[in-house]
Amino acid sequence: MFTGLIEHLGTVSSIATDEGGCTLTIAKSRPILGDCHIGDSIAVNGACLTVTEFDPQAEGGRFKVWLANETLDRTDLGERKVGDQVNLERAMGAHVRFGGHFVQAHVDGTATIIDRFADGESLRLKFQFPPPTPERPSLMPYLIPKGYVTIDGASLTLTGVGDTERTFSVMLIKHTQDMITLSRKPVGGKVNIEVDMVGKYVHKSVVAALGGGEDEGLKTLIEKVVEDVLKKKGSS
Repeated sequence: MFTGLIEHLGTVSSIATDEGGCTLTIAKSRPILGDCHIGDSIAVNGACLTVTEFDPQAEGGRFKVWLANETLDRTDLGERKVGDQVNLERAMGAHVRFGGHFVQAHVDGTATIIDRFADGESLRLKFQFPPPTPERPSLMPYLIPKGYVTIDGASLTLTGVGDTERTFSVMLIKHTQDMITLSRKPVGGKVNIEVDMVGKYVHKSVVAALGGGEDEGLKTLIEKVVEDVLKKKGSS
């Protein structure tokens, strides 16, 4: 479990590709390696990855993670290049104050930055999801204004949601701009998205209560309401 509060910015120092995926080496990461162990989980741009090797004594400190093809397909990590900065957060300890939101670091999909502009010292960004497919259904049902969404591992408040256009917006204050990589990504850049897991459970429960498939369940509910209305009219 993670909080969505980015601890540190690391730098991709090497990428080694193999048939099953690739190995990333993240340098300049010493501040988060003090209590690190092999097998620990570290969220890299919002994706929970397992530490396979680490060396806090190397220049700046470094660690390695392996990414399966599934991870490369679902996140933006396959597009990272040597020299790119990435957001890092260690798994939350049971003894620490919970200052963020419930983040699993299980990326649901990606979105594209379609607009960005300054608002005083703040930065406003607008994103768009790709068209949904049977394999990748829409994530829009889980986004609500003033709710939250995890973008590249950073938990942020939604300032706007456009269901028809598949868009959503956030605002970054000056402090947040300095602490995460999102403020440096250009229009057209891809970001990793994790939606509220509580929303996903609620959505699934409602669909199940409606009778299975979302569309079929809604149809059944409407038919029942119409039937009840007709019965009341017939008895009056």
